[in-house]
Amino acid sequence: MRRVVVTGLGPLSPIAAGKDAYWQALREGKNGIGPITTFELGDCPVTFGAEIKEFDPTRWMDGKEAKRSDRVIQFAVAASGMAVEDAKLDTSAVDPYKFGVYIGSGQGGIETTFNNFHTMMEKGSKRISPYFIPMMISNMSTAYVAIRYKAKGPNLCVVTACATGLHSMGEAYHTIMRGDADVMLAGGTEAALRSISIAGFASMKALSTRLDSPETASRPFDKDRDGFVMGEGAGVLVLEDLERAKARGAHIYAEFVGYGTSCDAGHITAPDEDAAGAIYATRRAMEMAGWKPEDVDYINAHGTSTPLNDKTEALLIHTIFGGHVKNVVVSSTKSMIGHCLGAAGALETIAAIQAIEEGFIHPTLNYATPDPECGLNVSMGAGVEKPVNRVLVNSFGFGGHNCVLAFQKYA
Repeated sequence: MRRVVVTGLGPLSPIAAGKDAYWQALREGKNGIGPITTFELGDCPVTFGAEIKEFDPTRWMDGKEAKRSDRVIQFAVAASGMAVEDAKLDTSAVDPYKFGVYIGSGQGGIETTFNNFHTMMEKGSKRISPYFIPMMISNMSTAYVAIRYKAKGPNLCVVTACATGLHSMGEAYHTIMRGDADVMLAGGTEAALRSISIAGFASMKALSTRLDSPETASRPFDKDRDGFVMGEGAGVLVLEDLERAKARGAHIYAEFVGYGTSCDAGHITAPDEDAAGAIYATRRAMEMAGWKPEDVDYINAHGTSTPLNDKTEALLIHTIFGGHVKNVVVSSTKSMIGHCLGAAGALETIAAIQAIEEGFIHPTLNYATPDPECGLNVSMGAGVEKPVNRVLVNSFGFGGHNCVLAFQKYA
């Protein structure tokens, strides 16, 4: 089995775009959550989220192409472009059949679907855009990116709700390990921060309703948490066969060493209260990496800020780490960027890898009253300055989908 390394980072988030700006914003604890300004909310009971404002897709695609693509596709193309630039990757030098793209999306082109439905209701079916289907279907993000870089190798769109980004990267990792690709662009994209999605999640009672203080609404592992905050964005990594990366003199951010996945097979939205599936996925990732509990320095948690999810994830961490749990720092990137659904895991992985690179774990905002039922060593205040050699990244999605990835400092 070949070794897999990370050579490029492409974050497009509500707090910043691009590796350097994203890391600076994380380090400073910048809050990307506030009142929604980019679309009409109608009578939605929740009026805040984590938006990407002033996004210009023509930085990454021509104007005609931008008009024919949903925002979710535009995000994927932009994040991929940032990752390729950061990796200093000459894509024309990659064997096209050994160059693949796995970029998933939880909801695909939901804005396009919503708009075309209204067009049909108001003006009739003949006014539906001929680009409706290719703008709406989830796999078109991978297609656009593949076309841009002439990547003719493995190409998949993984859809596992909130675990989408991590599963995309995990499957890309296996693809390189077994020799089906030398280079993969992998991650997640989501542009579902729109009225219909907000209304749907609000109807489920999944969202925070802290209308009087939206900037404090995302408060993972805090006793007073009341739900998650929707976000949007994309995160893409360049994953590469180690020998190829070394041969071209690439900067190696980290080595990808473990991937664990499972399904609770219990409930369509709620996690198993005994966390059995998540525990299995974590143990599998650590076994693949060859780690013991005391080897892990940091966990970038799923940390949604919902009462049940945070409690269940805390149970998972306590079960795996036991007495070592006090030495493992836990953070939730969602406290700053909200829950970016299918893109969440990829953006959080970038944060975890930058922690390895920088020796710093970003703060978790709004962690004011630690929940005794969680009892974790959560990063707070100005963050945690410490050497970070081994990290786990967690994502758990509706449908009981569990995914855990393991990365370590390259040596």
